[in-house]
Amino acid sequence: MDAILSIFESLRAFAASIWQWLAPAIAAFPIRDTLLVAFFALAIERVAGWPSFLQKLMGHPVQWIGGQIARLEGRLNRAGQAPLPLRLKGMAMMLGLIAFWGGLAWLAARAVHVLLPEYGWLGEAILAAPWLAQCSLRQHVRAVYRALEDNPGSLDEARRAVGMIVGRDPAKLDESGIVKGAIESLAENASDGVIAPAFWLALLGLPGIVIYKVVNTADSMTGHKSERFMHFGWFAARLDDLLN
Repeated sequence: MDAILSIFESLRAFAASIWQWLAPAIAAFPIRDTLLVAFFALAIERVAGWPSFLQKLMGHPVQWIGGQIARLEGRLNRAGQAPLPLRLKGMAMMLGLIAFWGGLAWLAARAVHVLLPEYGWLGEAILAAPWLAQCSLRQHVRAVYRALEDNPGSLDEARRAVGMIVGRDPAKLDESGIVKGAIESLAENASDGVIAPAFWLALLGLPGIVIYKVVNTADSMTGHKSERFMHFGWFAARLDDLLN
């Protein structure tokens, strides 16, 4: 027993010495604050999501960005233009959106840290939480599961539920197709809605997650290989690939 206690004491002393060596470096490393922000933002969004009364009152921040992208795209992406001017216009739109929304996010983050010197990290986490989507993603995928579980032999409700999160026609899906569609959507949206934004939040704070969502939203709206968006959405699509 004494030998075992001696081993544990030696391990404890070794861990303490390592911590004394690492602690100053960790304390000086600014990313520790953004890691704290990311952790609490994930926790807040997981519990609260985006409240329905706020959705009714003001919509959602991603919807604000989407509306702005739609207006700019309608003005800039004119039919009949050459590929190069379209690519340059798409790039200019993206850089302008990044500067505008990234700047607002930086100002908001600085404001909460100035107003709440000791709890600025919590204020920043609250501001960052709406840009994550784990709560809504869970609700939508769980709705498919519930529909299949509660209505055995009938796929109508499950098709309606899965139709909210997939792009394909749910009327043609059998039970296996519904399950596959839900799982595929979960995997894809977990990256766009949770993992990637949380990563950029942990790395760069509130500006990081906001800029990521700006790029991701622009890619979802304009990053298609269609005749309309082949060139105009090229920069948004490549930038989204890079950030992901």
